[in-house]
Amino acid sequence: MNAASNILAKELKAFEQHFSDAVKSRVSLLDRIMKYIVKRKGKQLRPMFVLLSAKLGGEVTISSYRAASLIELVHTTSLVHDDVVDDAEERRGFFSLNALWKNKIAVLVGDYLLSKGLLLAITNKDFKVLQILSDAVRQMSEGELLQLEKSRKLNLNEDVYYEIIKGKTASLLASCCAAGATTTFDDDTIVEKMRLFGEKTGMAFQIKDDLFDYGNANIGKPTGNDIKEKKLTLPLIYTLNNCDAATKKEIIYIVKNKNTDKEKVAYVIDQVKKTGGIDYATKKMFAFRDEALQILHEFPKTDVRDALEELVRYTTDRNY
Repeated sequence: MNAASNILAKELKAFEQHFSDAVKSRVSLLDRIMKYIVKRKGKQLRPMFVLLSAKLGGEVTISSYRAASLIELVHTTSLVHDDVVDDAEERRGFFSLNALWKNKIAVLVGDYLLSKGLLLAITNKDFKVLQILSDAVRQMSEGELLQLEKSRKLNLNEDVYYEIIKGKTASLLASCCAAGATTTFDDDTIVEKMRLFGEKTGMAFQIKDDLFDYGNANIGKPTGNDIKEKKLTLPLIYTLNNCDAATKKEIIYIVKNKNTDKEKVAYVIDQVKKTGGIDYATKKMFAFRDEALQILHEFPKTDVRDALEELVRYTTDRNY
């Protein structure tokens, strides 16, 4: 992500200050937790998408920084709440909030972050950005609930899988690009084009995450974790739809009843590899990536467009 980091060097530094200001509190406990959150921030992928999408239409504005801060607040809220739901003890190599301050405080902190984001938008009358983000939060919630519903029944359908990841992952990246674009473009058609660009990128991003479950890379979660949680992923869906009846029956039994047995999970992973589930999912991932790039290439070639292309390729080429 060198090109993006270089082009946004000044803007990312300014964004960090905007985000730090956005999470300030008068409650000492909250202030300590906010400092911890700022300290453990990740690769800033989403703020980069916001700021580059804005920069595609002109100079980054104060509204662009607020949009990036709002999205980072919403994203952080989702991570905090996810850690509580999953009873996770680590996030990005740091202890999770619930591990340090227990579930009740972590949930309240997530609520606080969301409220700060809403107030940031409302106070500054950023209603377009707020509408974009509110729709993304709705889609994220629906995607997660749909995944839970289908996981219980193990109703493995490729179309349902795409619907799930479009909601729970791609919608937020789509909102990054649309929100950034709306701060510098006046044309709603272009904003929608950028939203679709972000959605396609987000689809590729999630498939890459799903593929990690079948690899050996140290990505902060154990291999086979999705199987343990009975999550619908594309490699597994393809395998169940293309293996023989006996193997399918065995895999479904393991996912439903033996998903904590390391040897059984290893068997499922091996079957996914043998059946071609990894290759199929990889092919689909690159197809979404190429669709995103096709949309991006409708814009004139500039350093900003090149930086966005680098970010898109990073989503599929990353090792963690």
